Amino acid sequence: MLPSPTPIAAGSTPAPPPEPPLTSRDAERVARILGGDEGAFLELVEELHGGLIRLAMLYVRRRELAEEVVQDTWVAVLEGLTRFEGRSSLKTWISRIVTNQAKTRAVREARSVPFSSFADAANRELAEPHHAIEPGRFHASHDFAQLQLAGHWREPPRSWDAGSPEAKVASGEAMRYLGTALEALPEAQRTVVVLRDVEGWDADEVCAALGVSEVNQRVLLHRGRTRLRKALELHFSETPATSEPGATRRRRDGHP
Repeated sequence: MLPSPTPIAAGSTPAPPPEPPLTSRDAERVARILGGDEGAFLELVEELHGGLIRLAMLYVRRRELAEEVVQDTWVAVLEGLTRFEGRSSLKTWISRIVTNQAKTRAVREARSVPFSSFADAANRELAEPHHAIEPGRFHASHDFAQLQLAGHWREPPRSWDAGSPEAKVASGEAMRYLGTALEALPEAQRTVVVLRDVEGWDADEVCAALGVSEVNQRVLLHRGRTRLRKALELHFSETPATSEPGATRRRRDGHP
């Protein structure tokens, strides 16, 4: 069994996350926007807006406030694009504007919930004990009667046949269940999973936007994905198997 990634302790001082470089596509897009190309700006908004909402909601809990933060951010992008120096990717630069705008808005709203940064949430979650898979699902090394099986599955995962009729019927329900499980993830894990797996950000972009080390980003992603896998496994184990195709019709016709 492969070991889980090991987080960097909260008291240590890891190297700062690398800055994703400015790409030629970014440079061309900036030039087009500065040249008055409205289509280039709308393309940028469409590409990044959803992920920026998720990022803003780390600091302001209500979606309508996050929407306002991101709208203010787009205004700031247009006003400040001439000062963009290209020392990071365009997405990273805009993500930092969102973060600063959201922090300011959170303080101004004077939330009753104590203000908590992403780093605080991440450190709390990384300090929690974690097993990717429950140890009891493997044969133990002290079980001498089964010593040759030590480390092997005692209770293997259920096979999910994506091509089966049952899976096709259940897929819509499973996706809704997965969405509920995603919302139930701890804050830092949910954010990293959403940015990586839903919004399609790469690891460097997430690290730069959230100010988290590459190792800890990997740990949070691993733990979040593991929780989602467990939730889906539980869902499938509790979902009754669909009878074979045609069985219902045969019973309705009075045949066995």
